[in-house]
Formats: sequence, C-alpha cells, structure tokens
Amino acid sequence: MVRAGLNPERLTLAGAELADEAGFGQVSLSALARRFDVKPASLYAHVKNSHELKTRIALFALEELADRVADAVAGRAGKDALTAFANAYRDYARAHPGRYEAARYRLDPQTAAASAGVRHAQMTRAILRGYDLAEPAQTHAVRMLGSVFHGYASLEAAGAFDHTDVAAQQSWAWTLDCLDTALRSRSTPQPAAPTEDQKA
Repeated sequence: MVRAGLNPERLTLAGAELADEAGFGQVSLSALARRFDVKPASLYAHVKNSHELKTRIALFALEELADRVADAVAGRAGKDALTAFANAYRDYARAHPGRYEAARYRLDPQTAAASAGVRHAQMTRAILRGYDLAEPAQTHAVRMLGSVFHGYASLEAAGAFDHTDVAAQQSWAWTLDCLDTALRSRSTPQPAAPTEDQKA
C-alpha cells in the first residue's frame, strides 16, 4: 500500500533537499525511503527508478534557477544585466550545491529540449543583445559565459580559492569586468550615419 501523502512532486523536492545536504550523487530511492521511513518498494508507484528521480530533480533545479535568473535580470541591460545574471547563477550554486549539480545532469535530447535549460540559453542570448554580437560570435559568447560561470562556481565550491588572501568576491568582480570588456570589444560595428554629401 502506498504511503499517504507521497507523490512525485514531494519526492522530487525531498530529493533536491537531500542533494543539497549530502550531494547529488547520494540521491537514490533507497535514501529517500529512509527519509520517509518507508520501504523502497513504496516509492516505485511514483517514480520508476533512481534515474527518473534524478531527472525530475534536474528539471526542478533548472526551472528554479531559471526563475531566479529571470527575476534578477528583469529590466536590466548591458553590464548590469550580465552582472545580475552571473550573481544569480553563483548565488544559487552556493546556496544549493546539490541542486546546482543536478542542473548539470545529462538529459536525453527530448527531455532537454522541453526543460528550462532552453530558457537559460534564451536569457543568455537576451543579455548578449546589449553587446551587439553577430553570429557566430554570439554562440561563442554563450559558451564562454557558461564555462566561466560554471567553472568559477565549481572551483569555489571545491574550496579552490580558500588558500590566498585575495577574497573570492574580489576575483569574481574582476572576472565580470573582464567579461564585459571582452564582450564590448567584440561588438559588431554599426554602420555610420550617412553624411549630408552622401545623402545628396
């Protein structure tokens, strides 16, 4: 008999919380069963296996992160939007390390195409519109920002910046300044307005 109150949504949220506490790699149906004090078999009515559970957590994390980024960048443009996007991304990784790891979980193409991962790419391209980047530079920039943000968040989570006197926040601000400078340097030159002689 299925324990009352258990459903896929509740298990997904509990799995996300467990991921933050113990690491995404520790999430399994057995671990959740212990959390709810039930037998693992009780959960199979709601999720087929640990892969489905992890996929649900990944989708949940992608949606949650996309919502936070969207709120952060609303009404902003240029470097202001870039900074807000980056800070929301980093703050989420620091506050929810397990969920952040879940957001990197490999999804099959169909599931990925229907996920909030698409919103992440769209929002990245939206903030890049302020830099007037033509293709393929815009795609290069999307990949660069994703690599820098993920790399910094991952290294910081691993304690890689704990061994020097320079604060991680200072390096983060410096990095964002450099990204802004690099993106502006790659802006597509706009055609000059015609002179009076050219109009004649």
